[in-house]
Amino acid sequence: MKLLLIHTGGTIGMVETPEGLAPLKGLVEDAIAARLPTGTDFSAEIFDPLLDSADVGPIHWNRMLDTVRSHPDAAVIITHGTDTMAFSGAALSQALAGENRRVILCGSMLPLGHGGDAEANLDLAISAIAGQEPGVFLAFAGKLLTADGLVKHHSHDADAFRSQPQATPSPPKRRMFEERKLAILTLSPGIPAEALRAMLDTLDGAVLRIFGAGTAMNDAGILRALTEAAKDGKRLRAVSQCEAGGLAPGAYAAGAGLWSTGIENGGTQTPEAALIHLWLN
Repeated sequence: MKLLLIHTGGTIGMVETPEGLAPLKGLVEDAIAARLPTGTDFSAEIFDPLLDSADVGPIHWNRMLDTVRSHPDAAVIITHGTDTMAFSGAALSQALAGENRRVILCGSMLPLGHGGDAEANLDLAISAIAGQEPGVFLAFAGKLLTADGLVKHHSHDADAFRSQPQATPSPPKRRMFEERKLAILTLSPGIPAEALRAMLDTLDGAVLRIFGAGTAMNDAGILRALTEAAKDGKRLRAVSQCEAGGLAPGAYAAGAGLWSTGIENGGTQTPEAALIHLWLN
């Protein structure tokens, strides 16, 4: 068996220092190597510097994708911090759609050697690479979750993630992440239209987190800002602020103005999945 480890950083590979937790090279690589069956062809791509996942973004997704594709016959484990795991899960899931690869993401809430979840999560990731179903998965808290719709729903508990069902992705128009100005924006009661307009003026497109099943305030300034952005060619994609359930345009009259602006229906997509959709399509 060939196994490729891509170690990006994150809590799983950190140690105590006088300044707090900091990454230590070799910790994750040695822990995985010690768990592999004899004869495993093991290689590793280690980010330098190792990253807190707060710093992971499109250039790092491209590096992960390049590395996965340069090892076409290897099983893949990617170790990663938890804070942006949902973004990377969506990015890899959509970019690799249709390529018949199986990638296992892994991280932890406590580092290796701290009596927490790291060792069990690594064990689960290693056992999961033998599966046949293609896709990107997260090995975490005793569960193998599909990574296309991850939600980090707790900031401290070991059982930190859920996975919301997503539509089966079609192969994207782009396979890598180009430099674009995209963001996730959230509607909130009383948000000034001028603030929304100012954000949209600086962006190439945006995901808009709207209320419930698909409603928004009947504010002429807000609706005008969205309409003008869409007419300017900026792609806007709506998702629900609710974790589950998705959108149902037309279910409420309160959404009529919003859906007349030219905004796209993100359906059951998580905000992270919708953002990646805009990047790749």
